[in-house]
Amino acid sequence: MRQKNAFLGSMMAIGLLFGSLAYGQNNGMKPPAENISSKKHPNLAAAQRHLDMAFEKVQAAQQANEFDLAGHAAKAKELIDQADKELKMAAEAANKEHK
Repeated sequence: MRQKNAFLGSMMAIGLLFGSLAYGQNNGMKPPAENISSKKHPNLAAAQRHLDMAFEKVQAAQQANEFDLAGHAAKAKELIDQADKELKMAAEAANKEHK
């Protein structure tokens, strides 16, 4: 009985570990928003679309590798999100300068 409880406890711990790894890799992040006007800023909008594609490819790599990428894919997704925000701020700055 004691061995059975130890085995079940170990299995639960392993399940929690893999579940937290999968969640940690995804971080609940969403793809970057495509919210830059392609009419006003065609180059920035194109860059934003490429970031969205990069995000999707990183996510596909995570799924293909069952989220076992040592946290690097999650970090890449965070940096993609940061780059997306910088592009949006660049477009907003250009809008202010050209009023």
